[in-house]
Amino acid sequence: MRALHPPGWQRPCGYTHGITGEGRFVFVSGQIGWDAQGHFASDDMVEQITQALRNVVAVLAEAGAGPEHVARMTWYLTDKRAYLGALEAVGSAYRAVMGRNYPTMSVVEVAGLMEDRAKVEIEVTALVPRA
Repeated sequence: MRALHPPGWQRPCGYTHGITGEGRFVFVSGQIGWDAQGHFASDDMVEQITQALRNVVAVLAEAGAGPEHVARMTWYLTDKRAYLGALEAVGSAYRAVMGRNYPTMSVVEVAGLMEDRAKVEIEVTALVPRA
């Protein structure tokens, strides 16, 4: 994969403007902050983000992929202000689970998610290079 940064554009922090590459795609549906049995351990947004990212990594592993293969993420949040107020903790949680891979990313505030306790839902597209 190769990051795309148009000339003269400011470098983004925590994501990239675009990515190109060749390989096998892995699509991960929206993952929320519950465990493998569908139980929430916490209503804290950062803890739910951490668990949702762990869930993404578990699904990627089923395809022989890892965080380094993630090319695109979309995060749906129920509380923009809580997210912005916890950016340092969110960044630490992200790096702990995903490493220093910064894919293209969109973050959207939504009125609610299908699971009432969910604070975040994260969907991913990964690109695994050809062998």
